[in-house]
Amino acid sequence: MVFMATMKDVAREAGVALGSVSRVINHAPGVKQKTIDKVNAAIKKLNYVPDEYARGLKVKSSKTVALILPSIWNLFFAEFAYYVEKYLAEKNYKLLLCNYSNNPKAEQHYIKMAKQNKIDAIICITYDDLDKYFYAGIPLVSIDRYFEQKISYVTSENYEGGRLAAEELLKHGVKHPAFIGTYNHNPSDVMKRHKGFAEYLSEQGYEFADVYLLEPVTKEKEETELFKLLDKNPEIDGIFCNTDSLLLDVKNWLAQREISVPEQIQLIGYDGIKPDFNSELGISTIRQPLPEMAKCAVEMVIEKVEQHRDEQRIERFPVSYIEGNTTKNI
Repeated sequence: MVFMATMKDVAREAGVALGSVSRVINHAPGVKQKTIDKVNAAIKKLNYVPDEYARGLKVKSSKTVALILPSIWNLFFAEFAYYVEKYLAEKNYKLLLCNYSNNPKAEQHYIKMAKQNKIDAIICITYDDLDKYFYAGIPLVSIDRYFEQKISYVTSENYEGGRLAAEELLKHGVKHPAFIGTYNHNPSDVMKRHKGFAEYLSEQGYEFADVYLLEPVTKEKEETELFKLLDKNPEIDGIFCNTDSLLLDVKNWLAQREISVPEQIQLIGYDGIKPDFNSELGISTIRQPLPEMAKCAVEMVIEKVEQHRDEQRIERFPVSYIEGNTTKNI
């Protein structure tokens, strides 16, 4: 049986009161240096590890932030989680990763944890109707989604990204553009990708076809609707997919029909995801500055926790076009 030292063991070893050990561990002011030295020496000798969770209950802080995601299988969400954990660690905070798998009840459970002070704050990517579960007492930062209540959120310039995708398709020689993507009943900046795409093409005198489906939607439904669109509009030679993950699906579906990319249909996605953190995915896409967005979300939520600031902040980050192998060389 492995011996796990307790705070009482540390106090006994150091020859000080239990309260003195607690004050040293929590960096309380006014503790004599001699006491600090004794306690630290005892901690080292006994290999004592403080119970961070128990400390958090006493000081109303667990130094833990929950990141609520729809799915960790999505490359965009996985990469975002990586950077959130990285920047939280730099601030001496821990990450609780909450993968709710499109289950609103699971989201509600994590929000309840925050109300019980088991976690300090929430960073979330959610598309569900959770307004009634949020209140001013939960430090929260949303990604893309905005709410009726004035909750802070971080997003990219989605409207400009949609315009940029349309501009690049036309630059690459596309004459008959199309759009494929999904939208949600709840308001989200992501929907502005479709609006920006549509308005740029209208300004340039182009019409476009689209598959714009209300979530939730299956991949099978997206594939079926895409081919209905192509059967009705065989002249389509360029498609803007509103996420990179969708672009990869579309590329595979086209290959099954022996439609070559980019020779017959050019594709541009949105996100700028990577298969790993050292190489590009290889597709043409509108890149969001994911590390900067994650860092901003972390700074915003910690500011809310430590400075008790509850005013709304909105941060939008510029996007850029990345040339890849799903568009023709120009």
